[in-house]
Amino acid sequence: AILLNMQRTPAGETVIVPRNFKLLEELEKSEKGLGDMAISFGLVDSGDTFLSDWNGGILGPAGTHHDGRFYQLQVHCSEQYPAVPPQVKFVSKINMNCVDSKTGTVKKEKLQAMRSWNRNMGIEQILQSIRMEMCSDQNRRLRQPAEGLTF
Repeated sequence: AILLNMQRTPAGETVIVPRNFKLLEELEKSEKGLGDMAISFGLVDSGDTFLSDWNGGILGPAGTHHDGRFYQLQVHCSEQYPAVPPQVKFVSKINMNCVDSKTGTVKKEKLQAMRSWNRNMGIEQILQSIRMEMCSDQNRRLRQPAEGLTF
C-alpha cells in the first residue's frame, strides 16, 4: 500500500499533505507493524514534534553475506521532506557500493529509491531499496566487516 500524500479533492484539485501528517502516517504504520517485517523504523525521541530523527533497522537478506545480520541506521527527514528524500546513514558498519565507506552515509546517486524519489515514497521505501541493494550482484558477495562494528 502506497501512502499517498498528494490527494485530490472532490473538485479535482491536487492537495499536498503537510510534512508532519505524512510522517505521522508513516510512524503509525511502522508502530502497527503493517509493512515489510525485514525492516523497521521509529522515532529516536517520541517527543520530537518535528518528526525529524528516526532509527531504522534492516535484517540482512538470506543468501547474501548480510544473512542473519541486523543493521542499524539513522534517518533524518529535513524540513524539505517529502519533497526531498531523507538522509540515511548506517550506524552498523557495512560494505556496500551505495554506502560511503568512511561515514556510513547512503549515497543518493547510488540508491534507486533516492534517484527516483517522489513525494509518495517514504522511509519504508528507502529501507526496502537498501535491502534490495544488499541482494544485488555488486553487493551480495562483498566481504563484510566483523559484526558489531559501527561507523
